[in-house]
Amino acid sequence: MSKFVETFKNIWKIDELRDRILFTLLILAVYRVGSYIVLPGVNHAALETAASGSGGQGLLGLINIFTGGAFNKGAIFALGIMPYITASIIIQLLGFAVPYFQRLQQKEGESGRKKITQITRLLTVFITLVQGGGYLAYLTQIGGVSPHVSPTVFWFSNIIILSTGTIFAMWLGEKITDKGIGNGISLLIMIGIIASLPAAFVAEISAQFAQAGPLMIVLELALFFLVVVATILIVQGVRRIPVQFAKRMVGRSGSDLPVSGARDFIPLKVNAAGVMPIIFAQAIMFLPLTVIQ
Repeated sequence: MSKFVETFKNIWKIDELRDRILFTLLILAVYRVGSYIVLPGVNHAALETAASGSGGQGLLGLINIFTGGAFNKGAIFALGIMPYITASIIIQLLGFAVPYFQRLQQKEGESGRKKITQITRLLTVFITLVQGGGYLAYLTQIGGVSPHVSPTVFWFSNIIILSTGTIFAMWLGEKITDKGIGNGISLLIMIGIIASLPAAFVAEISAQFAQAGPLMIVLELALFFLVVVATILIVQGVRRIPVQFAKRMVGRSGSDLPVSGARDFIPLKVNAAGVMPIIFAQAIMFLPLTVIQ
């Protein structure tokens, strides 16, 4: 524990690292504030009633978790960063099937990556417009639109606002990657997922105190700690594949003289795909039920 505290103190002694951490926290705070700014013309009380009636289940509940509750609040960041993630996945899949994208990814280097980034951003705008229209239709269906607002004004203005919110969230993620501690898009997704953690933790403690007492709370905290430790070990786990190759040294006479072979290893991550396959599998399983509803 003392080593951890000493390491934390040393982090703040490095000016560049401290500035990057503070910049990242500032950007995350801006993102969270945007999750509470409600779209104009939205009936927030109706949204809360619909969310409590559904119980946060299904695909819409999963989207609400990723957006940090902004989906059920009708906020300007209701779509979150997910349209950008969708566009990135589509571009990656096209890289395996379309020769043009294969050349951009493999042969054209930095210029190719810039073109892919530009295409991804344009595709993000298109996906946001489509998903924004679907989200506004969902708000209209559950009665989340104020009757005093013109439907034309509501749709036109809020589609622009939702698209701008997603593009702004994408820009925030890129700024964290460039000037912060890195992995900006992943941090935005993470901060959305853990936004509801404090309230859920307090509710769980209250329920366990009322039913099973403090012993169950201690057991749950211990189990939670073990799960976190096991997750970190799996994420950081690397399988070292040994590789042995010969080294050669040129002698004075110009002939190659073999010397003892050098040993090295190829680090293969145990969990190279991360948690994204689980997330998408869960979303796919929820999709049929959502369409039926």
